[in-house]
Amino acid sequence: MEEPGTHARRVVVTGLGAITPVGLSWPETWSNLVDGRSGINTLSELEVTDLPVRIGGEVRDFRAGEHLPAPLVHRTTRTVQLALAAAGLALRDADLEIDADLAPRVGVLLGSVGTPTAAVLSANAAFTARGFKGISPYAFAGTGIVSPAAEVALHIGAEGPGAGLATACATGGSCLGEAMWMIRTGRADVMVAGGADDTLTRFDLATAARANALSRRNDDPEGASRPFDRERDGFVMSAGAGLLVLEEAEHAVRRGARIHGELVGYGSSTDAYHLAAPRPDGVAVERAMRAALAEARIGPGSVDYVNAHGTSTQLNDATEVAVLRRVFGEHATSVPVSSTKSMTGHMLAAAGAIEAMVMIETCRTGVVPPTINCDDPEDPAMNFVPHKAQEHAVETAMSNSFGFGGHNVVLIARRWRP
Repeated sequence: MEEPGTHARRVVVTGLGAITPVGLSWPETWSNLVDGRSGINTLSELEVTDLPVRIGGEVRDFRAGEHLPAPLVHRTTRTVQLALAAAGLALRDADLEIDADLAPRVGVLLGSVGTPTAAVLSANAAFTARGFKGISPYAFAGTGIVSPAAEVALHIGAEGPGAGLATACATGGSCLGEAMWMIRTGRADVMVAGGADDTLTRFDLATAARANALSRRNDDPEGASRPFDRERDGFVMSAGAGLLVLEEAEHAVRRGARIHGELVGYGSSTDAYHLAAPRPDGVAVERAMRAALAEARIGPGSVDYVNAHGTSTQLNDATEVAVLRRVFGEHATSVPVSSTKSMTGHMLAAAGAIEAMVMIETCRTGVVPPTINCDDPEDPAMNFVPHKAQEHAVETAMSNSFGFGGHNVVLIARRWRP
């Protein structure tokens, strides 16, 4: 087992599985992001006329039964179904079969931010109406925070290290960073990692709106998520799932796997400042960013693209820009920085995982997806890739994820070089 920092075991990405408001697979999601297409609309599956927020990023046309057996669909929540479907897509993309020999070396790190509100309310309604026997025998286990990770491990047969991990909106990034280290330190050869959330319920929308976190641009859904634009007024809540297959590089090469890219840096920190607001000076964010750069053994000038957290809230976007300015110095005005949340909305735990896929795909293709709706940028000197995708030579990229409670995660990936 290697000591931290020796990097003896390289970690590559061989599988990408995504279900988002802009696509029911990673290729579809990527194509629509590059084209600048928004997945945000007036909510169609909820009665929202009495709520101050009536928009969101729904995963439309997703049918769990096309991915999963009927008994599994019956007992699981929507979030778990999205996670299971994305895991299946990721494993197929990796062309990886988990047999009895490999299973003990395959782990799962997967998290969700939101509680399964719909399932909890449904169980409570059944209990109220019919008493003890009205409760499903699966309700206790199925409404726990470990459920998505446990169900994925059970479904794919992963017997290695596993956990349900939550760091608020940084969850997807945290799962990938910690999974990377499980492979680096020899605890696993393969990790299936990422995040999933579907919190588009009346209750969740109401609580987030009551906290003044959400955009109320109900008359312009596609223009509601506007990271780094001066007229931003909050984030847009969305559903989605993103799972990646990470492998020890030699293991992937031996089996002839297609390698999408390499994870080379991971930094994390906590603000310890406020439950919901970011620390205004961004000191902890800066620490995470510099830690990721140090682990990747590069300077800021070697980063060719930044996928920003960019939620479209006043405080987050201003803090992120300030930290990028400090860390990148003069390079801050030349490196492209975009927020794909302008199109997907905020998928909570899935956000960091999907945005890591964007980081990796940008290294592979040299195409940088845009920040749509960035009409009046807060920092006009920076390249927020407004409105249209750009082509850049991208060898190394960074992805930022920040969450309530002051959780900060920064990942760095580079193009695969054997």
